[in-house]
Amino acid sequence: MWWTRLRALIVKELLAVLRDPKGRAILIGPPILQLLIFSYAATLEVRNVDVMILNRDSGHWGQELVERIEGSPTFRRIEIAANPQQVRQAIDNQAIIAAVEISADFSRRIEAGAAVDLQLILDGRRSNASQIVSGYLTQIAGGLAAETPAGKRAAARTVSTIPRNWFNPNLIYQWFMVPNLIASIALLIGLIVTALSIARERELGTFDQLMVSPLRVHEILIGKLVPPMMIGLFHITAYILAAIFIFGLPLRGSLFLLYGSSIFYLASVVGIGLFISALSMTQQQAILGAFLFMVPAMLLSGFATPIENMPEWLQPVTLVNPLRYFLIIVKGVFLKDISLTEVVNQTIPLCLIAMVTLSAAGWLFRRRLE
Repeated sequence: MWWTRLRALIVKELLAVLRDPKGRAILIGPPILQLLIFSYAATLEVRNVDVMILNRDSGHWGQELVERIEGSPTFRRIEIAANPQQVRQAIDNQAIIAAVEISADFSRRIEAGAAVDLQLILDGRRSNASQIVSGYLTQIAGGLAAETPAGKRAAARTVSTIPRNWFNPNLIYQWFMVPNLIASIALLIGLIVTALSIARERELGTFDQLMVSPLRVHEILIGKLVPPMMIGLFHITAYILAAIFIFGLPLRGSLFLLYGSSIFYLASVVGIGLFISALSMTQQQAILGAFLFMVPAMLLSGFATPIENMPEWLQPVTLVNPLRYFLIIVKGVFLKDISLTEVVNQTIPLCLIAMVTLSAAGWLFRRRLE
């Protein structure tokens, strides 16, 4: 009998979500579009940068530096300034992000083997992009310095470094972004669908009927838990297929470990959604509560910035964020072939989060019965 009751509730929840054509379109269309768009748009790389050059040097090496900057694929437009006032105006108006000033004795000092200064003027209002552009320009200038007569003479006395990038040899940004999106969009869909579940029942007036039905509290929890997890697994499967066949990500690890950990991840997400839904009286409150959790969860997950870079007092807060642990699993399975031990270590916190949130949601249900 318990299985019959539970199956009826699961079918009822699936029908409530999927029977509406607009609801089906929202569940399928936007997540796929978000995956395709964010994979290219949500990038921390700095491309298509506008740079201004004030070249006071009339020699060969000054012109060589200008040509190398113009030939870099990072920079979109190179403007030649006539005076420092033009550089100041361009920086003030945010027309450019960086300016390079080449001194009048640039080529002469290079030919003489003397030290040469190159001035970079950066827009500090865009601090992260400015640092990256500074690195690009410094690398170009360093390559030029190595080909000068003095640079060739000093090459025999210097130590050269050869970088080797593990797990992503060509530094393809989609290899970093797409696994993050697999976990993040699954969080978004699972949280929204679950948060609206009980709030929708209350608005429609069927929540009291559900509570006086033969279903027990744990059966209601399971019935509310399974449909969002099924939808979440569908989306994760679609994202994995897109990552492999559209973006060309290597799947170096075990697909079994990835799916096994995703079940616990979705359970923790659904537990948080049920807790938010149990607290909310309307669907509007449920949506606001879901976004109130989701935005900090994105920022504190290590998605864009490493957790180690955050303030020490803020780092313990990330321990209750399920996205933090699943990001490690997804990127590790795709790019590193992480071991079973590492997957288990990241899955245990997901189990604890799911147990706490589902227990809290069940406690709220019982209070409703009193």
